[in-house]
Amino acid sequence: MKKFLTGIVVCLLMLSLVACSSTSSGSEGDMSTLEKALEEGKIVVGFSGEVPYAYEDEDGNLTGQSVEVARAVFKELGIEEMEGKLTKFGSLIPGLQSGNFDVVTAGMYITPDRCEQVDFGEPEYSIGEALAVQKGNPLDLHSYEDIVNNPDVKVAIMNGAIEIDYLKAAGISDDQMEIVQDIPSNIAALESGRVDAITMTGPTLESALKTANAKNIDRVEDFTQPTVDGESVRGYGAAAFRIDDDELREAYNEKLQELKDSGELLNIISEFGFTEADLPGDATAEELCKG
Repeated sequence: MKKFLTGIVVCLLMLSLVACSSTSSGSEGDMSTLEKALEEGKIVVGFSGEVPYAYEDEDGNLTGQSVEVARAVFKELGIEEMEGKLTKFGSLIPGLQSGNFDVVTAGMYITPDRCEQVDFGEPEYSIGEALAVQKGNPLDLHSYEDIVNNPDVKVAIMNGAIEIDYLKAAGISDDQMEIVQDIPSNIAALESGRVDAITMTGPTLESALKTANAKNIDRVEDFTQPTVDGESVRGYGAAAFRIDDDELREAYNEKLQELKDSGELLNIISEFGFTEADLPGDATAEELCKG
């Protein structure tokens, strides 16, 4: 009987030791992602390489809207070094889940499907379509529907752009569309008067107009976003965290809100073609995850 009881005790002790060993060998002891980053002074962030969100400048430095927002937030958290890694968009979430990154961002819209795989921070920007017209908007164009209602209007779109599908969904005929090969050709078609309007995403249009120094073109500020199958095509981008990495996500959200409240967020993103119209407003990650 004593041998039997002794065996049970030994087994329990061995199980206890295994459990303790398993816990201590987990992510840096029992440290959370935030605690580890604060202790090391560094955090690893995965970015999708795409202008204007994340890219290398002429000197090889990583920059972009998402890069600079994340850098500012982590600096406010006391994490001085942000190790940014450029990767393909499709590798962001798998890389986050496998532990290659602590956070991922850059062009990552909050969608219900993605919300099942990651926990999103609060939105940092909203991206919608934009419309540019001749200076003064002589044809009074404020939506794709206005183009539909005036069959004489011609609109230029870059070959392969998603806006072609949006225009067709709105009911704009092929005869009203002029397909061009690149963004400079888009701008040139409007400036020359060959077309009456051009359309692309807001930040892309803003950057294109600045680059071209287009003086005879106006962006339609009160443009009504198109809908496809009853849903707005406007997207909201945010940083994404591992499921249940609540401490890091909440700390990030707190500092992000401070940047929003101070106006610093707009200062940061405006360097990359974003305007006040591209701020996320009152939209929340919780609402966007519901769809």
